[in-house]
Amino acid sequence: MRFTYVTLFSNLIEGYFQDSILKRGIEAGRFQVGFLNPRDYSASRHHKVDDTAVGGGAGMVMTPQPLFDTLNTLGREAHIIFAAPVGKPFTQNDAKRLAEKEHVVFVSGRYEGIDERVIETFADEVFSIGDYVLTGGELPSLVMTDAIVRNLDGVLGNSESLEYESFETALLEAPSFGKPPLYDDLVVPSEYLKGNHSKILELKSALSECKTKYFRPEQLLKHKIRISYEK
Repeated sequence: MRFTYVTLFSNLIEGYFQDSILKRGIEAGRFQVGFLNPRDYSASRHHKVDDTAVGGGAGMVMTPQPLFDTLNTLGREAHIIFAAPVGKPFTQNDAKRLAEKEHVVFVSGRYEGIDERVIETFADEVFSIGDYVLTGGELPSLVMTDAIVRNLDGVLGNSESLEYESFETALLEAPSFGKPPLYDDLVVPSEYLKGNHSKILELKSALSECKTKYFRPEQLLKHKIRISYEK
């Protein structure tokens, strides 16, 4: 799989792939990353990529020409994604679906945003990672990339890790506990120590439901509706 980042600031993204799981995924050939800078495609003498907004308003807007010429260099297999607060909320299901793509392109906006004509012409999808505004699209691009590559074969050391994570079902993942079982008078649930795997799974399911009820009650409602439907 291949990821391309259309950004004015590639150094904000490159460092994230220098360590840990994503670095090993690249070294193992599970995915590749590349960068395109719209400044390199600007027809302006000074490689300008922004201008004032038509109709007035504060701030500058990324203009069409550099982005059009940048994105026109991509092949037909490219699946182009823009990050914007107005977009569809990005979910785990989106991450799993996009992991099947051959080439995913993330376009990072800056300033007051990207000329809407660019988005209307090139966007296959527009996503939001939350109801807030960021300085640019680089962070959302990295968030979505991280979620996607975890679903590629061979990226995680243990593929079973994916089976019990939050949002793989309507319930959140059960609490995790590491060794030692006793630390500073704090103990793990005793059932975890008895070796009865069916009882452990039963407890984890109950704890998962409690955690979901506390942190994300709307997810618990989805879970109960699904269970009711399956019956």
